Amino acid sequence: MQEDARSSVRSQPARPDVAAEQEATAAEPAFEHALEHAFEHAFEHALDAFDAWLRVERMVAKNTLLAYRADLLRFGQWLADHNIALTAVSHPTMSDYVVRLNADGLDARSIARHRTSIRQFYKFLVRESLAKTDPTRLLAPQRPARKLPDVLSEREVSLLLTTPDPATALGLRDRAMLELMYATGLRVSELVKLPMAAWHAGASGDAFLRVRGKGSKERLIPLGPTTAARLGRYVAELRTRLDPELVQKSLFLSQQGRAMTRQNFWLRITAYARAAGIRTPVTPHGLRHAFATHLVEHDADLRAVQAMLGHADIATTQIYTHIARTRLQKVHAEHHPRGK
Repeated sequence: MQEDARSSVRSQPARPDVAAEQEATAAEPAFEHALEHAFEHAFEHALDAFDAWLRVERMVAKNTLLAYRADLLRFGQWLADHNIALTAVSHPTMSDYVVRLNADGLDARSIARHRTSIRQFYKFLVRESLAKTDPTRLLAPQRPARKLPDVLSEREVSLLLTTPDPATALGLRDRAMLELMYATGLRVSELVKLPMAAWHAGASGDAFLRVRGKGSKERLIPLGPTTAARLGRYVAELRTRLDPELVQKSLFLSQQGRAMTRQNFWLRITAYARAAGIRTPVTPHGLRHAFATHLVEHDADLRAVQAMLGHADIATTQIYTHIARTRLQKVHAEHHPRGK
């Protein structure tokens, strides 16, 4: 009797909702495969059409064709890996891909070639109505190669920052300015124009700067405890004494209680560099270069560095990855037994 009951239970059909779920689960691999096949087919179809247009209409050389195809196949694979359709590519997508190329170790010339290949590809797609918009149109134009700037080492920066004597009024102010510039990567024009209201110190000890840079774009830059303490001491001990009525809006003031100028700060920083015995050319912008390069050398995310520097395009920030690589190559050549 019990066996008959069990047989009856076993023979009962699965509930419709359970059966539907089992069927959907079984179909998932097939669906994923079909989706992947459709993506690859769409991309390859577009690429073949572009390839034919280059050969027939533009009569492009064979090596150029191969270079275009290799660049675009790499781009297509990256899109597939991220489940991004060819027609869904946006300007942020393109920026992310440029970051990926940089992370893969491509130099500036190779990245420029990839950008050109993708730009020509999308111009063709739009012209043939295979895409509605060109996501590369907002990418900043590739700048010609330029000489990498001399960058202060971390030791040289440390020497520079410790040269001003904080026991004196000028030393207290200048130490705070140098610390702040290296800690935030500010442009010198941004530094001397900082208003008192730009500095925010929270009750929990967190501090940050609200900076208005090029194009009146605003960005927030965090401050470490050392820099925040230097800045706080300057404000408490000197800034309030130079301008007790808070007539001036500027954070940093001269001995006469007026806003600091770029020229004044330039003279101060070059004098401190000489006093510290630093041979590398030192300028206010050099501290900005050092800030970015040292961040990249310590594996900071390039997007975060871009945001702190206030760069509109990631391509501008990429120069610091090339500086970091060049410095590593120099260290290897000078110190490794097989480097020479």
